Amino acid sequence: NMLDFVFAVDDSVSWHMMNLLKNRSHYSFLKLFGPKQISTIQSCGAGIYYNTLVRCNGRMIKYGVIGTDALIEDLLHWKTLYVAGRLQKPVKILTQNENGKLQAALVSNLKSAVTAAFLMLPESFSEEDLYMQIAGLSYSGDFRMIIGEDRSKVLNIVKPNVPHFQKLYSNILQECPQVVYKHQLGRLEIDKSPEGQFMQLMALPRTLQQKITSFVDPPGKNRDVEEVLLQVAHDPDCGLVVYQGISGIVRSSSLIQSSKTILTAGLKKSVTYSMKKMYKMTKGWLRKTS
Repeated sequence: NMLDFVFAVDDSVSWHMMNLLKNRSHYSFLKLFGPKQISTIQSCGAGIYYNTLVRCNGRMIKYGVIGTDALIEDLLHWKTLYVAGRLQKPVKILTQNENGKLQAALVSNLKSAVTAAFLMLPESFSEEDLYMQIAGLSYSGDFRMIIGEDRSKVLNIVKPNVPHFQKLYSNILQECPQVVYKHQLGRLEIDKSPEGQFMQLMALPRTLQQKITSFVDPPGKNRDVEEVLLQVAHDPDCGLVVYQGISGIVRSSSLIQSSKTILTAGLKKSVTYSMKKMYKMTKGWLRKTS
């Protein structure tokens, strides 16, 4: 398994300039264009630039570079849900500076994940159901889940990491007024009334609210977001509408980011990486059918 790192940097151009001097071999042919062009390509799609299949201290790693401002934007508003989705799962934060805005955005992202999951779950469910729903958010609509990823990926993330998910989300669940959290039983109950769902919809990140509005509101009608969300709150298929909104965000960002990988990793690494993914997907499928 590859170790996956994400570096949030305040100045992408300077960071790539220094990294090109130290680790030029990590880059594809794009290194010939210099740090400014690399930073420009980084800003496309999900705003992250990946170097993959890098040998480091005897391990194979990949690392992504994202601007701090772009990261905060994704965490708060789910503009692409690409990095925000990764940070909804248990991760190890190696170093962190005293950036209050980033700290608040990290917490906001976790609260948004819980809210979106609540809208897609029934009135009563287990903790594991919740974590499965949260872990699956960033894969909703991702074409790689059809071809290129192990179908059991979400289950494989959650099953061995339930205690880590609990550590990440327990405070949020205990402080949330709309849920009855029966910690000892590992069960939760939420308010599924139209009023409860409307409050949850109004708390969703801005980009997701806009996606939901574009799905529900016919062209030319141009109702405001609050009016549309009130309608969705009364819809028996409210959870499905939320899922469609999330899928719309992920589908777009995953397509652009995957296309960008051919440039950032180079053709040879891209093919090797894709073959590894296909192998894992096939292995997972064979394990299910045996």
